[in-house]
Amino acid sequence: MTEKLTEDARGVYIISATPFTDTGELDIASADSLVEFYLEKGVTGMTILGMMGEAPKLAPDESIIFLEHMLNRVAGRVPVIVGVSSPGLDNMIRLCNAAMDTGAAGVMIAPAGGLTTEDKLYTYFAQVFEKLGPDIPVCYQDFPMTTGVNISTQLFNKLVADFPQLVMLKHEDWPGLNKLTAVRKLETDTGTRRVSILTGNGGLFLPMELERGADGAMTGFAYPEMLVSVVDLYRDGDRQKANDIFDAYLPLVRHEQQLGAGLAIRKEILRRRGAIACAATRAPGPRLSQADHDDISFLSARMERRMEELGDEP
Repeated sequence: MTEKLTEDARGVYIISATPFTDTGELDIASADSLVEFYLEKGVTGMTILGMMGEAPKLAPDESIIFLEHMLNRVAGRVPVIVGVSSPGLDNMIRLCNAAMDTGAAGVMIAPAGGLTTEDKLYTYFAQVFEKLGPDIPVCYQDFPMTTGVNISTQLFNKLVADFPQLVMLKHEDWPGLNKLTAVRKLETDTGTRRVSILTGNGGLFLPMELERGADGAMTGFAYPEMLVSVVDLYRDGDRQKANDIFDAYLPLVRHEQQLGAGLAIRKEILRRRGAIACAATRAPGPRLSQADHDDISFLSARMERRMEELGDEP
C-alpha cells in the first residue's frame, strides 16, 4: 500500500514531462522509459500532471490514462503526487479520486484564476478541502506568475492551521526567497505545524532556497541528478560542493527556464538522454530552431567539461 504524503517529505520530487508522439498522441512507451530514467537518477518522488507536464493540454480521459499508467509503472517504488488543478471542483474531485484510488501519495492543487482577494482564496480552498475530505494530503502550488493569484504568508499559515490535509507547499513565487523565510518564521512565531516546502522554477534558486528553509525541490530540470546531489549535499552540510555542482549546471538551468521555449528545451534534453523517444510538445507549443539545438549542444558539452574538472560524472 502506498504511503500518503506527510509534512515530513524531503528530497527531490521530479516534475515529470508528459511524452507525446510526433502526431501529438500520448507516448506510453516513453512514459515507461521516463519513469525508469527518473528513478535511476535517484529522485525521492515524482509529480505528474503538473503545469510543465502540459496537464492543461490533456483531455480528461487522457489525464486518467496517463496517471493510471504512470502510477502502475512506478508501482510504489517512490511516492507520486498528481496535479489535479481544475477550474471546476467536480472535475478536480474526479481526477483526485482516480489518482488516490490508483495509488497516489497525494495531490497538488493551484488556486483557480480570478481569486483576487484573500477572502475569496480562503473560501475557495475551504470548499476544496471540504469536498476532498480529511484523508487526502494536499500540496498547495504557489505559482503566481502562471495563475495570477498571490497568497500572503499569513493566509497560507491560516490554511495550514485550519486544514490538516495541507501538508506541503510547492513554492515558486518569484522573487520568493524572502517569502520562504517568512513562511518558516511565521510557523515558529505562531506555533503552527511545520509543513514540507519543495521549490520549483527549474531549480534556478535551489541552493539559496535550501539556505532559507526549503526541504528540497519539486521541478523538472532535465538533469535530475544535479537536483538530487545539491539537496543531499546540503543535508550533509557540504554547501561548498553543493554550490560547485550547481554552478556547473547553472547555464543549462537558466537556459531551460526561458519563457515559451523552456519546455521544448527540457524535452529535447530528455530525448537526447534517452528518457523519451520524441521531444514534441502538444500544440500550441514551441518548436526549436537549429540555433536552439546548437545552443543545447554547446551548453551540455560545457557542463560535462566542468563536471569532469570537479571530478564528478555529469
